[in-house]
Amino acid sequence: MLLSVIMPVYNERDTIELIIEHVLSEPTEKELIIVDDCSNDGTREILRRLSHPKIKVFFHETNQGKGAAIRTACSHVSGDIAIIQDADLEYNPQEYSHIIKPILEDKADVVFGSRFHGAEQRVLFFWHFIANKFLTLLSNMLTNLNLTDMETCYKAFRSSVLKQINIRSKRFGVEPELTAKVAKLGCRVYEVPISYYGRDYSEGKKITWKDGFSAIWCIIKFNLFPK
Repeated sequence: MLLSVIMPVYNERDTIELIIEHVLSEPTEKELIIVDDCSNDGTREILRRLSHPKIKVFFHETNQGKGAAIRTACSHVSGDIAIIQDADLEYNPQEYSHIIKPILEDKADVVFGSRFHGAEQRVLFFWHFIANKFLTLLSNMLTNLNLTDMETCYKAFRSSVLKQINIRSKRFGVEPELTAKVAKLGCRVYEVPISYYGRDYSEGKKITWKDGFSAIWCIIKFNLFPK
């Protein structure tokens, strides 16, 4: 079994080397597919120096967004299972085996790592928490899934499922889009608890209130108007 780790990257100079080290030190047999989305803070220069047999690196010449970076990476996935990994330090790669276990046991086709199932997490923004709960509720109403954390980064897929999804979102709308399309495919979806070490804006957090409104539109669009 080979795990494909998809890592979209934009301006993560301070964390990129450490998160790559953490991913590679996790014992699952894997490939790491990094897509730099036209970083301008020195991240690209760090990535260009990489030379490792388990790492593939691709570069966007214009900034397009997280969804576009994931779409680029998907065409290079060769593993049996694929998981999305942000390039910051908010999510712990040592939890991969826990997340993909339902797929390996043939219980699930897709697994969401929930930050709200009781695992360790840093206490941060109340209104981000409320927005996340609202977006998850709205998504659940239209997908008829009972997820607790639709917006989680940690989504693991059988690669055969992921390759059926034509990702259209360029930015953070990729999260509700993937959720809507997984539901429409009739996939077996599981959730497992994960730890979460959120960062604040002084530490490089990028998502804003504008992305929240965009997510509402993406939930409606990809569930009610999929074509």
